[in-house]
Amino acid sequence: MTTLYEALTTAEIGKVLVDEPLAKHTTIRIGGPADILLEPKDSESLSKAIKIIKEYGAKWTVIGRGSNLLVSDKGIDGVVIKLGTGIDHFELDEDVLTVGGGYSIVKLATLISRKGLSGLEFASGIPGSIGGAVYMNAGAHGSDMSKILMKALVLFEDGTMEWLTNEEMEFSYRTSILQTKRPGICIEAVLQLKKGEKEEIVAIMQKNKDYRRETQPWNYPCAGSIFRNPLPNYAGQLVEAATLKGYQIGGAKVSEMHGNFIVNAGGATAQDVLDLINYIKETILEKYDVTMETEVEIIGRK
Repeated sequence: MTTLYEALTTAEIGKVLVDEPLAKHTTIRIGGPADILLEPKDSESLSKAIKIIKEYGAKWTVIGRGSNLLVSDKGIDGVVIKLGTGIDHFELDEDVLTVGGGYSIVKLATLISRKGLSGLEFASGIPGSIGGAVYMNAGAHGSDMSKILMKALVLFEDGTMEWLTNEEMEFSYRTSILQTKRPGICIEAVLQLKKGEKEEIVAIMQKNKDYRRETQPWNYPCAGSIFRNPLPNYAGQLVEAATLKGYQIGGAKVSEMHGNFIVNAGGATAQDVLDLINYIKETILEKYDVTMETEVEIIGRK
């Protein structure tokens, strides 16, 4: 990795760190080291980085702001590319928004609401980036990214980039083609918004934000919703019905506020969280004959 590190550093494409603990870069504050962590300074640098990484035959993984993510205690092989500052450009043309994949979705939702544009109210309080939101079709309050995305610029595993339309993204509940048939990450999105009454939009945003504060444990490090809702059931309600709120393994604890959140109550490891996830799955299957599937993405060395 030393030679690759030197190549990336010499290319002057952004911040390059060795053996960087990924606990610093995830909202649940868990995760072992990345061999190399790269934060590209712009889209051009990202493309250049991918070419260098491919030349050295190294593995690479893309992350955003670290929400909806559980990284192994053993860390991640190769290069972890963090999309953030530099991949957070923003351009508004009337009611069409072009935005970088590293842009904070909650920051964007707030900014857009103040301009009297509707479409992102559901994102109030969602911690994460636009790229991650497109990847998993993030949503809440009856709406999601599929309702507003026109097209997305996607970086695929082979290093190529391609624009995919809304239809080509094959969105469904909390998923997209980027998780299934064509693994990739959104590095830029074009969103179709609607003009509306500023005061009304801001009021809806505040209502959604207040609801999250009242019902979700954002005072603790957490990754967001752990399980997909096994419709017509709801994950949090099943966990609560099984009296698992507050159940703890090591430093990982089922939130007492919301059954679909696992919090880092102090010193939690990824293994603690995985053990707790498996315990919940087994309990719900035994009690209600319902199979729980994780929404949180689990990555890294086994």
